Amino acid sequence: MQKKSNYNIEWRVSEEPVHFEEALEFMKNRVEEIVVEAQPQTIWMLEHHPVYTAGVSAKDSDLLVKTDIPIFQTNRGGKYTYHCPGMKIIYVMLDLKKFFAPEKPDVARFVEFLENWVIAILVEFGIKGEIKKGRVGIWVTDEKGSEKKIAALGIKIRKWVSYHGIAINVNPDLAGFNNIVPCGIKEFGVTSMAEILGKNFDAKKIDEVIKKKFC
Repeated sequence: MQKKSNYNIEWRVSEEPVHFEEALEFMKNRVEEIVVEAQPQTIWMLEHHPVYTAGVSAKDSDLLVKTDIPIFQTNRGGKYTYHCPGMKIIYVMLDLKKFFAPEKPDVARFVEFLENWVIAILVEFGIKGEIKKGRVGIWVTDEKGSEKKIAALGIKIRKWVSYHGIAINVNPDLAGFNNIVPCGIKEFGVTSMAEILGKNFDAKKIDEVIKKKFC
């Protein structure tokens, strides 16, 4: 696998929340441009206005309460999840042929890379994230032994170019998760970096750490 700092990637950072429809339209267009090498591979860090999104495996029964928060069907993997300000979204529009060159592209290994990227980000803040077999996302265990999700993953691949990506709960209002079964998993809750570290932790470092740990 190439060192990921050795090929051209455009890093985009949005300071204000972005509407989900706008981000989705951008991703679809950028993927098509990456496929024909008209635009560089792109990693986009942003936050969304409150929104529920449903992946290809979402079940109607996982939407527990209908609210005024918009709901969007998407073509990414996974089930229902929630996005809102305070949740860091990392959209990864990467050409897996280049990512894995000279080896063949491998979606399972790419997902594993994304998971370990999140774990490395959390370590920088003193949080131990874990991969749990059979459960999508990154998990933490609190002092009582309860396991809670701190980050979600869901990607789509088109002609070996990825899009959608990662959502890390930095300091969001977690109440929005109460209206759904997050990622279809009823047995475990969700948490955030702020809930673990206290509201005074330095969330401003997150973008810098995300980029450093990718490279």
